[in-house]
Amino acid sequence: MSLLGWPLVAVLATLTTAAVVSAMMLWTRVRGAPALRLAQRLGLLLGTQVTALLLVAAVVNDYGYFYGSWAELLGKDSKPTVVTVGGSGDASGASGPSTSALHVAGLHFAFKGHGIPKAVRAETIGDSARLAAAWAPPSQWASRGRLEAVTVQGARSGLSTPALVWLPPQYFQPAYRHTLFPAAEVLSGYPGTTTALVFRLHYPNVLLREIDAHRAKPTVLVMLRPTVAPPRDTECTNVPGGPQTLTYLTQDVPSAVEQLARVRPTGWAAIGASTGGYCATKMALTRSDLFPAAVSFSGYYHALRDGTTGDLWGGSPVLRNLNNPEWLVTHQTVPPVSLMMTIGTAERGPSGVADTRRFAALVHAPMTAHVIYVPGGGHNFGSWGYLVPGALDWVTNHLAGA
Repeated sequence: MSLLGWPLVAVLATLTTAAVVSAMMLWTRVRGAPALRLAQRLGLLLGTQVTALLLVAAVVNDYGYFYGSWAELLGKDSKPTVVTVGGSGDASGASGPSTSALHVAGLHFAFKGHGIPKAVRAETIGDSARLAAAWAPPSQWASRGRLEAVTVQGARSGLSTPALVWLPPQYFQPAYRHTLFPAAEVLSGYPGTTTALVFRLHYPNVLLREIDAHRAKPTVLVMLRPTVAPPRDTECTNVPGGPQTLTYLTQDVPSAVEQLARVRPTGWAAIGASTGGYCATKMALTRSDLFPAAVSFSGYYHALRDGTTGDLWGGSPVLRNLNNPEWLVTHQTVPPVSLMMTIGTAERGPSGVADTRRFAALVHAPMTAHVIYVPGGGHNFGSWGYLVPGALDWVTNHLAGA
């Protein structure tokens, strides 16, 4: 039986109902010593709780497509076969190299001077600050890089959010003392956490390893979540009369980091998963001068409205279209940007694999799309984590040649 779909939910709903009815009918019929009767009743309660939890888990997984197969759930599908598609559209099913073949070379970074500008304040508390402090002592910055917890203040948008900035080892090496490094904004999903980008997807560790293996280029990582006005999901949109999230991510963050460190003023990348993938795509389409490359892990490509977003466009269909990647590539001149799109084939619904195929088919020159399908993959860290090394190789080398 498939992990996804109504049959499993129906079976678990039946078992849950049976467990509850059985507990009610047998509660007063247990026999034996007091300790034995207590054990039997605890067993009846445990049966109702376990089946109810399994039912809720199945419903949530079926809604979000987090695990696409039993093998993936049990950790037996950590290295799925990946089909890659290069060029300007979707050729699903064509054979191609796996992500392990998406290798190339290396890059760098370091802080300017000794002070931190007003736009970027070092955090003093919280998980991000503790994580940054434990990353590496100054004596190891030239070999492991530096991780710094900051709060980025938006001069234009007025928004503010914590971020983790990773500077590659080369930033601290004498040969690169005058080098301006490319940078990448790495976005979580909604609501997401910044620390998950380090703990669960391991972006700094993976990029360090790929740089050392000469497959990726030294690049500054600016890791943050797109939920800058919690609890609302602003979808990286400049909301009329509300949070100017797109301005914050495409203008305030790059400007603040440029004050902080030796980074290029242009030639950045945007990387994200789920909502972060939608944001990364929109950032490249709307600010191609700054973001010529983007990576979207299980992203979606249409303007979304649900209970977490509300009306983000002030009732304006024009504004909605301008925040809809599908509309942008269909009705406006597309910029010369490169996009890597990944999706698990078990991800269904309006934001699943069909959405990715539809958008890939709309891409045309001078824009290019590189599409990776993960057979049986779901909407989860497992599927994304397997693809992170190849994605970082691809995007950092793209930036190096930009």
